[in-house]
Amino acid sequence: MPTVSVDKEHFYKALGRTYTTQEFDELCFQFGIELDDDTTEEVEKAGLGERPQLKIDIPANRYDLLCHEGISRALNVFLGNIPQPKLTLTKPTQMLEVKLSKDVARIRPYFAGAVLRNVTFTPESYANFIDLQDKLHQNLARRRTLVAIGTHDLDTIQGPFTYEALPPQDIKFAPLNKEQEYDASELMQLYESDKHLSRYLHIIRDSPVYPIIYDSQRRVLSMPPIINSNHSKITLETKNVFIDTTAIDETKLAIVINIIVAMFSEYCAEPFTVEPVKVIYPDGTEKITPDLANTRFPASVDYINRCTGLGLKPEEMITYLQKMGHTATIDPAAPTERLLVDVPPTRPDILHECDLMEDVAVAFGFDNLPKTFPSTNTVAAPLPINKLADIVRRECAYAGWVEVLPLILCSHDENFAWLQRKDDGTSAIVLENPKTAEYQVVRTSLLPGILKTVRENRKHALPLRTFEVSDIAFKDASETERCARNRRHVSAVYCDKTASFEVVHGLLDRLMLSLAIPRIQPTDSTDKGYWIQEDADNDTFFPGRAATIHVRLPKTKFNPGAATSAAAPADKEDKDTKSSALDTVKSALEKVLPTASSASSSSTADSSIVVGHIGVLHPQVLKNFSIDFPCSALEFNLEPFL
Repeated sequence: MPTVSVDKEHFYKALGRTYTTQEFDELCFQFGIELDDDTTEEVEKAGLGERPQLKIDIPANRYDLLCHEGISRALNVFLGNIPQPKLTLTKPTQMLEVKLSKDVARIRPYFAGAVLRNVTFTPESYANFIDLQDKLHQNLARRRTLVAIGTHDLDTIQGPFTYEALPPQDIKFAPLNKEQEYDASELMQLYESDKHLSRYLHIIRDSPVYPIIYDSQRRVLSMPPIINSNHSKITLETKNVFIDTTAIDETKLAIVINIIVAMFSEYCAEPFTVEPVKVIYPDGTEKITPDLANTRFPASVDYINRCTGLGLKPEEMITYLQKMGHTATIDPAAPTERLLVDVPPTRPDILHECDLMEDVAVAFGFDNLPKTFPSTNTVAAPLPINKLADIVRRECAYAGWVEVLPLILCSHDENFAWLQRKDDGTSAIVLENPKTAEYQVVRTSLLPGILKTVRENRKHALPLRTFEVSDIAFKDASETERCARNRRHVSAVYCDKTASFEVVHGLLDRLMLSLAIPRIQPTDSTDKGYWIQEDADNDTFFPGRAATIHVRLPKTKFNPGAATSAAAPADKEDKDTKSSALDTVKSALEKVLPTASSASSSSTADSSIVVGHIGVLHPQVLKNFSIDFPCSALEFNLEPFL
């Protein structure tokens, strides 16, 4: 959840009264936000002359609450102090135009703009204006990768504007807070050491063209998403603000421009008025931005009452929806059954009727909702795969192994290169915007996590016996909804002064015994069992010290609740007595037709499946994970045993 800091005195002034910390905490709870901290005591103890702050946690999808203006306005509407302001577009005699060149489609194809006229900034509102842009950049805009915002003093530039994409050597201007001009390549070098801007250079650095915005005099406004021009920078004295937003996501572009103008149009001479900008795309399409029209949702009265357990009338629901900033009317076609709710452009989090139901519940008060017992009763039961995993987990623990719980995300190298495996590009699920290099892919093996755990605990006394029973994930085109699937694996690593392959082999024997899978030879005719077979092609393990785990299972699936050991066989006479006539015939045929028996055995052997691997880890793998002692490991898939 984002945390927004607001000046306590100015915030309470905007709300029209002073609250105690407990009172304001209760108000936040009722509205669905949370007071994280009141710094009054800390400031008074420090005695540094700083102003007390209120730190407020807001929901991640409430972009309209990312600044002082948004929170104070929403709370005032909630408390009934003011009606929800109505945003309107002015009709200028000469609308500003921004023309896009065709090359912008190669890098950031979408543009939106707006103008705030006759703005009066105070030091506080100016700081809030800058802070809101930064919060939108970090949250909704995904660190400027999706959307970038630029603000300019309109009195220093002249329209119409052009949004172009040019080679870096053809772009030259003085960036924000600098007098010297640089070309775009020099700017990249200049800001490599900048703690703030260096985080965004990668977005366009490798592109053959960089986005750039010019006015009619070919003066640069900004080079999104990196830096604005020093020529058009805004100050406290700025009266007319031109806002440009560029993006690769048109939906988020609309949200960002709407939030910016909605929050700060209140400082215009005519509050909550916005001057639109005409955007002309390369194909001649014209678009007026921003679009401040409300979005209409139908809402069923019965649905809201059923979900909340209330019995509200349509008129009462309208009152509660107004407290949350919506405009609602009764649907003339169904006066007692349906409402028509107009959602303001500042509420992109409203996507469905259920969101309106939630707003009614918030306005009514979650703590005021009637408490009822559910009308249905169910008995919980574990999923078969979880029950099986618990059996395996307990057996490992009984054998003296320690369970580890590493993260399911890892770096691409840890998942492939460090295990000396190749990425075929079709198996691993890759994160689009990883926070760090450590979280690039969803693991396709449990080994990287266990080996990293061993590395971090290598100073502990040897031997280290570690295991994990958890999911890995793969791409799967047959999964039409998610295009991915999970698979439950068990893996164990033994680390000591010697590899001690027999230790992990013993653990494998014990696990198979607990699953009622006996150890057999590949040529045995039995329809259930397991064996290991040398694997010369697995580079994760030491050559000649690796094997695949083969399992032969009957057609009837394994029941994890069944007994874990087979009953002792009866003597031959007792078996002959109890055998059926068919068993007797079968036995006689096997004696006189050995070839048929061999064929049957061969057919059974061919039905085996490879469920995993076991072996001594390759020294290079251990070196990659900074492990100084030899290790043996096993990993196999549990799902065939269901």
